[in-house]
Amino acid sequence: MKKYIRYTLPLALVAVAATGCDDFLDTMPDNRATLDSEDKIAAILASGYNKNDYIVVAELSSDNTDDLGESNPYRTPFYDQCYGWIDETESDNESLERFWSGAYMAIAACNEAITACDAAEPSAVIDECRGEALISRAYNHFMLACMFCQPWSKDAAGELGLPYMEAPETELAPKYERGNLADLYNKIQADIEEGLKYIGDSHLSVPKYHFNTKAALAFATRFYCYTEQWEKAVDAATQCLGSQPETMLRDWKSTASMTQDINAIGNFYIDASSNANLLLLTANSQMGVIWSSYSLRSGGCKRYSHTAYLAENEDMSAMNIYGSRTQLWHQPKHYKGSGLDRAIFWKYSNLFEYTDPVAGVGYRRAVYPAFTSDECLLNRAEAYIMLRRNDEAAADLTTWMQNITKSKQVLTPASIVAFYNSVGYCYEDKETGLASTIKKRLHPVFQIDADGSEQECMLQCMLGFRRLETMHAGIRWFDIKRYGIEIQRRSYSSAGIPEKKNDFLSKTDLRRVHQIPMKVRDAGIKANPR
Repeated sequence: MKKYIRYTLPLALVAVAATGCDDFLDTMPDNRATLDSEDKIAAILASGYNKNDYIVVAELSSDNTDDLGESNPYRTPFYDQCYGWIDETESDNESLERFWSGAYMAIAACNEAITACDAAEPSAVIDECRGEALISRAYNHFMLACMFCQPWSKDAAGELGLPYMEAPETELAPKYERGNLADLYNKIQADIEEGLKYIGDSHLSVPKYHFNTKAALAFATRFYCYTEQWEKAVDAATQCLGSQPETMLRDWKSTASMTQDINAIGNFYIDASSNANLLLLTANSQMGVIWSSYSLRSGGCKRYSHTAYLAENEDMSAMNIYGSRTQLWHQPKHYKGSGLDRAIFWKYSNLFEYTDPVAGVGYRRAVYPAFTSDECLLNRAEAYIMLRRNDEAAADLTTWMQNITKSKQVLTPASIVAFYNSVGYCYEDKETGLASTIKKRLHPVFQIDADGSEQECMLQCMLGFRRLETMHAGIRWFDIKRYGIEIQRRSYSSAGIPEKKNDFLSKTDLRRVHQIPMKVRDAGIKANPR
């Protein structure tokens, strides 16, 4: 490791930096302490993106995962903890400890870039680099908040926040306080809105792997939805999507005629030329194994799975307002076998980087869309619903639905109400209290109308569509937190039917917020309450 890097990060924020020479430190040029050119500033921003993802932990924590039962031997303690909402003690490439560390390392790179921009001669490239650095800094803090904090609410000043790093570290062992959630979100918003003044694409050789203009607007849309700033969410989404949002959406129809191969579909899904992919990120991740046809005992996570039962009763294969699963252009794939019951959408290729080709060892990688125009459209629909602009919300929901399915139906508030009021709620069957439907009761911290109302039915439609859109992407977990959606943990019979309730995550359960990593707590950062 080079010993003359200009700054170091404190143990309190980078929990696992001591596990080895991080690529971020190893690969930066020796002169990065003097970022004195546009090229050098742009280069350091390649390190402003977390190489460790939240997706596996968030997805396994959500209701997109069920338990095939104790008789299934194909699991690891790490997956046990993700699925069971147990405070993390196990190490893994997907661990929250690595995610935390990677996020703060990325933030450090952004801060170096911002400091260099302040010292540089003004230019269009410097402005765009500043915009990218500010947006990326905000995004990394935002995703940390999504995992380690309560969702934003009007009472956020009374909730724990996280340290917000706004400058390169200059002290050897500074002390950090978590502060409150309102202050954290205010700083994120300030960075977003300042960054949007400067963001641009002209300095980017491959814009989709950096925060470009449309990706920044999609991030702003999500942020404004998560903070109940509905008008701002609509404005940002409309700027992102333009006047013809249907031209921005993923070409799902083409997947039906493609070679039905998981890697071919996966490569198509992450194609940088797709209008739908606004920001593509890479991660050290096994998601290409977990949500695939592979059945590795550990990497495949066979015991905890998105099962055929979940698919057929809650989401991708269930009867929906557009009809049956045969209406979907991109058909779900079901895998059954010894200890295996998995229903997935093909999205991620199984990428492997060999560090020693002779020995056959290396790292599993993944490329995933952090922001898509399809999600942005559904976020705008959410904002319209909360603004009671239901006709406009129904139009966005129709646009999304007609793109991912063969349906030509035009949704209206009345048709949405009629359909969703014909469906019962999950876990409320008289026989066992275990049965699934596509609808769960909503308990958000913000005010919504009563069950069965037009607003509640519209929200059920939007949330169901977003669950399909973001399947295997971790976003469902954030909807569960924001909307107070309660989840059962249940195990299955040999026939693939839920037979036993093992746990329950209520709307007030403190386990809805993941615990701060152990090493970070040991270094003095306050733990989340339990």
